[in-house]
Amino acid sequence: MERQNGGAADGGDFMFSDEEVREISGLSRCGDHVAVTCGCTSHRYGDAVGRLRVFASGDLEISCECTPGCQEGRPFIALFLPNIGHLVVVATLCLLNRFRHEKLVVLDKLTPAAFEKHSGRETARKWKNNVWVIADGEKVPLSKTVLLKYYNQASNANGSNRSHNGRVCHRDEFVRCTSCHKERRFRLRTKEECRAYHDVLADGNWKCSDMPDDKVTCEDDEERASRRVYRGCSRSPTCKGCTSCVCFGCDTCRFSDCSCQTCIDFTRNAKA
Repeated sequence: MERQNGGAADGGDFMFSDEEVREISGLSRCGDHVAVTCGCTSHRYGDAVGRLRVFASGDLEISCECTPGCQEGRPFIALFLPNIGHLVVVATLCLLNRFRHEKLVVLDKLTPAAFEKHSGRETARKWKNNVWVIADGEKVPLSKTVLLKYYNQASNANGSNRSHNGRVCHRDEFVRCTSCHKERRFRLRTKEECRAYHDVLADGNWKCSDMPDDKVTCEDDEERASRRVYRGCSRSPTCKGCTSCVCFGCDTCRFSDCSCQTCIDFTRNAKA
């Protein structure tokens, strides 16, 4: 349940004080996050409008409304009306004719970088400056607001294990059981999960029975190939490996108490 800025106290109040977000329009507080209307401007397509969710963990998610069949990823032209003080989204006439019988779909949980790209922004990869909110009746880049406070704190705390879009950059990996020869998925979202996978790589005789928490046995079916292509990349669901989901070493996936050469080198370089 969302509460508009300035209402009674709720669970989201701990993140930002009323003074910090007083000038920001369209802000709501929820139990575990703050939500605010945001946008990104393309010189060709106009303003793409979405709903930014800011979590205390540092995660940032944007929901964007889109029309089915849109080839450009830009079915709307959004007009900012300063004298009214809010955003009005109108469909172009041709798209109204084309999609007048279609239902709107919501592109949910986009990263800021993905939303920036989806908007058609010509100078992408600068989402902190290109994605904006409305503050005191003006478009203000996220970088000039308090909304990135938790994202910046998480980025500084985690060092290189976060990509530029705010997501932990460890994609899912697969290991083949030496007994049943089936590939098993390892999620690498936490330090504990990374350590489990790290130890498996060092074990040349890994079996399904060694899976942490007994999640799977040799009798369980292997994931379908069509499912295995989805490995958790924040930029592309079927990514085969990019700078956003492949990590070459960070505090989350390297361990000071491990005697392997990779961890020894990382620990030594981190102290240098």
